[in-house]
Amino acid sequence: MSIEVPPPTADAPWGVALFAGKIRGWIERLGMAWVEGEIAQWGRSGGNVYGKLKDVDEDATISFTIWSSVTSKLPDDLKQGDRVVALVKPNYWIKGGTLSMQVFDMKHVGLGDLLEKLERLRQKLSAEGLFSRRRPLPFLPGCIGLVTGKDSDAEKDVLRNAQLRWPAVTFRVVHAAVQGDRAVGEVISALRILDADPEVDVIIVARGGGDFQNLLVFSDEALLRAAAALSTPLVSAIGHEADRP
Repeated sequence: MSIEVPPPTADAPWGVALFAGKIRGWIERLGMAWVEGEIAQWGRSGGNVYGKLKDVDEDATISFTIWSSVTSKLPDDLKQGDRVVALVKPNYWIKGGTLSMQVFDMKHVGLGDLLEKLERLRQKLSAEGLFSRRRPLPFLPGCIGLVTGKDSDAEKDVLRNAQLRWPAVTFRVVHAAVQGDRAVGEVISALRILDADPEVDVIIVARGGGDFQNLLVFSDEALLRAAAALSTPLVSAIGHEADRP
């Protein structure tokens, strides 16, 4: 038979342990849930995995733990930057006062699921007219703005080939992460810097090849909207294959 604990008051407050126990009880009643996100952090220690899962659209992150008894059953190629679905159960640690998610299963988001979501986004943005805002490119640009990864092959290729074809061209290069959780914000910031420069005639965003999930950064809705809002003509040079970001 459980004893009903009266609500806390300033004169009769709960102890920290009692309050923490209440928190754990409420959280445990949530049970398990399948969640989708991007692995923002992934580290192994003693056979266990400790990491963070980031929402793919919003600024929200949860920590997770995968015990060694579960890691052996998961795909071997899981890594930071992957988009996954995970079966998680929230766990509140009373002694440390921390909340984390215990993972019981995790797998890559199916390619079909991702393609379906991208197609829905494409149709939405197309209906808004974002893809009809194309601007003519300058025939012989005096200054090209370049957004790319620092010391990347893509940067070297663009600089070398552009100068071979038009020796008088100059560049303003702004480096940005081109994959991972920092990429969208850094590429958007770089685009705005170059768009505000009156000397830049055209902007190129370039990155080399990569797997499908790494290139998903360039299909992010916030980045697409930022690109469509530019007043400077923009050229996409993403990937070596026939991807359609």
